[in-house]
Amino acid sequence: MTARNAIGAWFLALRPKTLTAALVPVAVGTGLARATHGVTDWVVVLCALGGAACIQIATNLFNDAIDFGKGSDTEERVGPMRVTQAGLISPRTVMLGGVIFLALATLCGIPLIVKGGWLVAGVGAASLACAYVYTGGPAPLAYRGLGDLFVMIFFGLVAVSVTHFLHVGVFTPISLVAGVQVGSWAVTLLAVNNLRDVETDAKADKRTLPVRFGAGFGRIEVAVSALLPFALGAVWWWEVSPWATLLPLAALPLAALVIRGVHVDAPGEIYNRHLARAAATQLVGGTMLTVGFWI
Repeated sequence: MTARNAIGAWFLALRPKTLTAALVPVAVGTGLARATHGVTDWVVVLCALGGAACIQIATNLFNDAIDFGKGSDTEERVGPMRVTQAGLISPRTVMLGGVIFLALATLCGIPLIVKGGWLVAGVGAASLACAYVYTGGPAPLAYRGLGDLFVMIFFGLVAVSVTHFLHVGVFTPISLVAGVQVGSWAVTLLAVNNLRDVETDAKADKRTLPVRFGAGFGRIEVAVSALLPFALGAVWWWEVSPWATLLPLAALPLAALVIRGVHVDAPGEIYNRHLARAAATQLVGGTMLTVGFWI
């Protein structure tokens, strides 16, 4: 493999399009800190962004190698190419890459632990561990139908509230509202992904929610998780600023397209388009929520 092809393969393995799920919570938590306490700690911002991105990438790499090893990613896969399944990079090398990114995440977390104390250290350790146990270990979360709960907790509630805490020094219930908003958009991404792969996941005994309860349940999950953030946005009208309620509505048409798409189309390759729209919904909605907090 040439150097150019190797770089391309690793770029594919990192799944850069998924990084919105890691970066948006940090942006929203930072914006909320600005709105509620008028503070922004740019060291926290940079370290949190770096740590979140590295944990997301590590999760992606472990998922790539482990899913291939367990038979979830085969030639029947209709989603984006996975480097181990395609034979571009060996599973062992991909796993090593995941370990390296966890090490980088740990380095990014050191200044956050210094500022936030042992509570932040505990949250960070749990996040690092879950990057692997999401698909690895004796009881992988994704194979037990717990991936959606994992995403809500770590890419929503924890990421937003801890970022807010690191800026202002106290935990506030209002940060949990923002966490559910962001986490719901992340769950939408996972729900669309799981709907697309329902047949191949079932064959590999990967018991995602659509595999357990059917595609109809998965479609309902997509609709609820995509729309819930807009309903919760009403809180900001009174608590922070009407702009934090109104601006995220720019993402509502994208959410509507995702909901319509998964209800009209049978699970398959076309769901890659719906997945891209779900990612755009989170990016636009989260960005506009952050801007609304700053205004």
